[in-house]
Amino acid sequence: MTVLASTTTYWYLTRSTGAVALLLLSATVALGVVDLRRTASANWPRFVVDELHRNLALLTLVFLVLHILTSVLDSFAPISLTASVIPFASSYRPFWLGLGAVSFDLLLAVIITSLARKRVGYRGWRAVHWLSYGAWPVALLHGFGTGSDVNSGWLQLLSAICVLVVLAAVIVRIGASRDISPRARGVAAGGTAAFTLFLLIWLPAGPLGSEWARRSGTPSKLLPKTRHAHR
Repeated sequence: MTVLASTTTYWYLTRSTGAVALLLLSATVALGVVDLRRTASANWPRFVVDELHRNLALLTLVFLVLHILTSVLDSFAPISLTASVIPFASSYRPFWLGLGAVSFDLLLAVIITSLARKRVGYRGWRAVHWLSYGAWPVALLHGFGTGSDVNSGWLQLLSAICVLVVLAAVIVRIGASRDISPRARGVAAGGTAAFTLFLLIWLPAGPLGSEWARRSGTPSKLLPKTRHAHR
């Protein structure tokens, strides 16, 4: 009973830290896309905006580390610390867990280069910084693919909020910025629309469909022990 209670605790911690990390990452990406530094004023100086953005990114990393640690400590699924940082190295839902590792590695690279910005140089930092925008959709797909709560209303609402926040940020940036070329606007709008359409088509047939636990790569020996129908 003690082992079961411990595993259940880790499971709840894994899901909660993952959900909070997604919210924080969405807010971080949205702030980066909108680029609030352009609206800096005497009452809201630029360094305050920069610190807010940086602290959100660091807080996201903290919750991601907690998410990884609780996933490893949970004995239900064979997830190693190595598989949490090396993409597609896990035997448990390798592709979807691998997306989580990709997202974590991308965000880690962004934060490290940001902290060492003076040594890396502006161009190098800027090139790596763009990776944070790629980390967000990858993290979202990871959550849908590995999450056992994907059919829960609270997670669907949280995910919808995250998507809407980032979409709104993209729309605001495209509409308000004069320094974006027509081609860049088209790419940003087209990519955003394509990803949204993909989610609407893929989710019903994928994580929201039947037997997702088996189809997503859960080892057969774990399927009878599934705590929830879609874990």
